[in-house]
Amino acid sequence: MTSIRRIRAARASLVAGVTAGGLLLFAGPAFAHVSVQPGTAEKGGYSTIALKVPNEKDNASTVKLELTLDPKHPLVSVMPQAVPGWDVKVEKTKLDKPVQMHGKSIDEAVSKVTWTGGKIEPGQFQQFPLSVGQLPTDADELVFKALQTYSDDDVVRWIDPSKPGGEEPEHPAPVLKLVAKGAAAGGGDHHDDDAKDDKKVTATAEEKKSDGGSDTTARVLGVVGIVVGAAGAAFGVLAGRRRRDSAA
Repeated sequence: MTSIRRIRAARASLVAGVTAGGLLLFAGPAFAHVSVQPGTAEKGGYSTIALKVPNEKDNASTVKLELTLDPKHPLVSVMPQAVPGWDVKVEKTKLDKPVQMHGKSIDEAVSKVTWTGGKIEPGQFQQFPLSVGQLPTDADELVFKALQTYSDDDVVRWIDPSKPGGEEPEHPAPVLKLVAKGAAAGGGDHHDDDAKDDKKVTATAEEKKSDGGSDTTARVLGVVGIVVGAAGAAFGVLAGRRRRDSAA
């Protein structure tokens, strides 16, 4: 009876190890969304932001990103930073009412930015930096719409609006929160201090390392769980055999 109980306990350990490993391996990507980093910027200023795009599929790569800017609050200055391996296209539209900027009358604004030619492999993410401005002073947020195209021709539309206090939609649109000057957690006026942009680039690199490390740790822990479970099963079977041999 003791041998039977040990074998059952070993089998339970194996099941638990496999289950825990599976949860660790697959928990991360399921909750990843296209988002704006950092999530806040100062009203009326300029800011360097980035679209953080994770690959949520295991069998296809992200090959295209289309970003449509908020038409209610046009931005006359949108400059993409070069991303190795990717081509970028900036589209502009005529404004119904020209705006004044640095003593000049501007009659068009950037409406769409598209990145193509590169790949975001399964289990990875990519950031697409943009320098944007002048940010509006009469709004608390800028809502973008992003279309993520995969190599299997699947298109994920990150365009669903989020309601305050409501449940998060399945594919929420990326949002940049606008705060009063001096209250922003990130961003900043690149006309005042170019060093801030260098800090953001460094932070972006560190974030990528951190995310990559977390993903690797989860996978390693998952494998360890499976190995421990298998070892427990083997131990139980071996113990049972020794007892039977002794009894004989």
